[in-house]
Amino acid sequence: MPIPEDVTGDEIDKDVRQELQSLPKTLADDVARNLVMVARLLDEDPEGAYGYSRVALRLASRVAAVREAAGFAAYASQKYGEALAEFRAAKRMTGNIDLWPVMADCERGLGRPEKALDMAGAPEVHKLDKAGQVEMRLVVAGARRDMGQLDAAIVTLQSPELAANSVQPWTARLRYAYADALLAAGRESEAREWFAKAVEADRDGSTDASDRLAELDGVEFMDALVEDDEDDNGEDDNDEAPAAPKADEDEDENHQD
Repeated sequence: MPIPEDVTGDEIDKDVRQELQSLPKTLADDVARNLVMVARLLDEDPEGAYGYSRVALRLASRVAAVREAAGFAAYASQKYGEALAEFRAAKRMTGNIDLWPVMADCERGLGRPEKALDMAGAPEVHKLDKAGQVEMRLVVAGARRDMGQLDAAIVTLQSPELAANSVQPWTARLRYAYADALLAAGRESEAREWFAKAVEADRDGSTDASDRLAELDGVEFMDALVEDDEDDNGEDDNDEAPAAPKADEDEDENHQD
């Protein structure tokens, strides 16, 4: 896959670069450039990121950072079976349990919420940092909702982290999940309150809380392009009526692989 000339591979995290030192330099540079492309495209073009991750995986499957990147690319592309396999491989290589919550979420994606709940009760969870524990709480709440246990999902999200006034990296997503669960339970006024709180915490636009809040408030976004009234009522120098827009019968459809 083509890589832009401005991508050198030096953009990757120094810890990843250190992992790649076990490879010959030319190979390490190629892998690094592909990993940079994975990071660049992961949010906007998951399938593109997945393609670059497969190249990196083919070149250096024994590097844990490569397996982890491949896992996240597969996860973003909703290839949950592949993602889980890659995360498991990375965990075996490093012994790091940071991936435990996303591994549990892969189980959800595979239609196994009960397995995700089992993972939430495993000893690994106690070794997670605060961010990881919040992430695990979000996964558990999602699993409860998958199983139709809406009240349990709401209770799961009621935590000190949710009640805290300070804004942390996870605050917006936690508040959003709580608001969404409340709305699903028909508690609209409470949901509106928490969507508003999510908006306050969402400094980088990681959720669509503002759109959800506007929807609850009945705000409608009208098309700014409104035809001039004179086109309808005024006289035109041309006696002929304006032609109706012609619909394209063979409209091209661009599918993203």
